[in-house]
Amino acid sequence: MGTDRAVAALGALAQETRLGIFRLLVQAGPAGLNVGEIGEALSVAPATLSFHLKTLAQAGLVTTEPRGRFIVCRADYDAMQRLVGYLMDNCCGGGRAGCATEQSPKPVVGRSRR
Repeated sequence: MGTDRAVAALGALAQETRLGIFRLLVQAGPAGLNVGEIGEALSVAPATLSFHLKTLAQAGLVTTEPRGRFIVCRADYDAMQRLVGYLMDNCCGGGRAGCATEQSPKPVVGRSRR
């Protein structure tokens, strides 16, 4: 995945409703959900939902398929994997080895912020 595609995908996900839609579709699995089910699950008006789905589709994160009277939406798992791979490849100076979780700093629990 190139930088332009990564920026488009991250930009699409950087909005609460779109992130919620994408998370819901990831959880739905390969079968996906129709637009009405998404709107109902997230309490999003049809026009607003259409706008957000279009943005996610343009970013390459969601696919749509007409099925009779319905449109079924699915998360594009390959695109999601490419985005995660892009982030992993480009963190810690450009190598995945530096991103190992055991090397990551541990959060301090029980300490108040000042």
